[in-house]
Amino acid sequence: MRYEILCPMAERYDEVLTPDALDFLVALEDRFAAARVALLDTRRARRARYAMGQMPEFLPETAWVREDRSWRVAPPAPGLTDRRVEITGPPERKMTVNALNSGARVWLADFEDATAPTWDNIIGGQLNLIDALDRRIDFTDERGKPYALGADLATIVVRPRGWHLVEKWIVVDGRPISASLVDFGLYLFHCARRQLEAGAGPYFYLPKLEDYREARLWNDVFVFAQEYLGLPRGTIRATTLIETITAAFQMEEILFELREHSAGLNAGRWDYIFSIIKNFGQWSDFVLPDRSAVTMTVPFMRAYTELLVRTCHKRGAHAIGGMAAFIPSRDEAVNAAAFDKVRADKTREAGDGFDGSWVAHPGLVEVCRAEFDAVLGDRPNQLDRLRDDVEVGATDLLAVDKTPGRVTAEGVRANVSVALRYIDAWLGGTGAVALNNLMEDAATAEIARCQVWQWLFHSTPLAGGGSVTDELVRSLLAEALAELTEGREGADRERAVAAAGIVERTALGEHLPAFFTTDAYAYFLAPCGRRSTGAPATPVLSTAG
Repeated sequence: MRYEILCPMAERYDEVLTPDALDFLVALEDRFAAARVALLDTRRARRARYAMGQMPEFLPETAWVREDRSWRVAPPAPGLTDRRVEITGPPERKMTVNALNSGARVWLADFEDATAPTWDNIIGGQLNLIDALDRRIDFTDERGKPYALGADLATIVVRPRGWHLVEKWIVVDGRPISASLVDFGLYLFHCARRQLEAGAGPYFYLPKLEDYREARLWNDVFVFAQEYLGLPRGTIRATTLIETITAAFQMEEILFELREHSAGLNAGRWDYIFSIIKNFGQWSDFVLPDRSAVTMTVPFMRAYTELLVRTCHKRGAHAIGGMAAFIPSRDEAVNAAAFDKVRADKTREAGDGFDGSWVAHPGLVEVCRAEFDAVLGDRPNQLDRLRDDVEVGATDLLAVDKTPGRVTAEGVRANVSVALRYIDAWLGGTGAVALNNLMEDAATAEIARCQVWQWLFHSTPLAGGGSVTDELVRSLLAEALAELTEGREGADRERAVAAAGIVERTALGEHLPAFFTTDAYAYFLAPCGRRSTGAPATPVLSTAG
């Protein structure tokens, strides 16, 4: 038996999970499953070497790629020439309408960090994208407020889940299929021609790549998929998030591997910091202060972003800046202070040569646009600004010890609280969560729990006296859980307790897990949003294919 669908087929799911679409997923899995697993083994081996003291470097064997100034990526595709403001969010129905209408040039429809991977979120998200392209997504919410698509819509760019994740409820020959290939394959199969007819194309953001071989795998997927579906080679375009420290040393190689399909690089702030802690957290030189102190202007982050702009423009690729996560509130004083910070951040990015940047809320689109308009004017981008003045070496990218700031008791408390509250919401099916006037996603929980682990590992001194201890963190977790569960009963309370257990296992254990999402998905969002009992699931749909 080739494939099985282990979750219920809700209304209209048969429009997404068609026999032909599932055959396409099987073809992708057959062709690329072994290569994906091998690359994940390479990740684990690399992390083990870092634990022994090895540091990343600019690869000698690919020096020829960096030194050859003749190659370029493909020119910008339709709908991706001007990217001065991009909005991100999960492909939920309301968000789909609001993001497309927001005035941003691009909407990142995020199946990864902003989506809790429940069955309904994944398949429902694909339906929403189809409906958006067919302009039948208009609806009225429970308050009677109508939502309808306008005339000038953002270009859709889909972010599939990372290579490390699987989709347990679609299995091929009894094995869960790659979540990356599910999200990519279903969207491409159903929406590529819809996008081409609309004057754009099937575009993607590629998350959490760790080296150029992972980019090569994506390029191989693109070539195969285009041939399978009869699409011209180069139809697919992809922007790669540089959100791991290893990828920062291989930006040119990643662009080179994807060059006929590349749409540039993006600076993924929180995941990048998370990657540094995950790989080097056991070394004292890499202990970071409170998360709020690790801004984009600290030396190692400044080196990373400037190198990204220089690399992109050297190769004719867009450089897209980081996220403004603030959510406007009813408190005008809070808004004014936050908008000032957002303006300063976007002014720096535009001045550094970035071609655009991200926001998490429609209320920030105009704020971001104004700063890029001031630099770009009528130009669609600043690809002509080569930044040959930038010189960044390995020591600059690894200069974490030059980060100013201290670890404070409030910083520890904030990380514990944010990790708990986010994971609680994630277990409830929400992947983009408003916490303390910020839109937080999975990367937030990852860096929060990793920082706690790092501070515990080093018994890090606290500003004002004392240090980070197991007793302190457990007491803060207990306090946060008591606050979160106040007034809750039944399943809601059990979910919060489960979230606290995930924080405890992933932040207070002897070893630091690579991701909280992998085990949390397997045990708490399965099967089909219910905790797994370990019993085999009964196929809802299957074929001998």
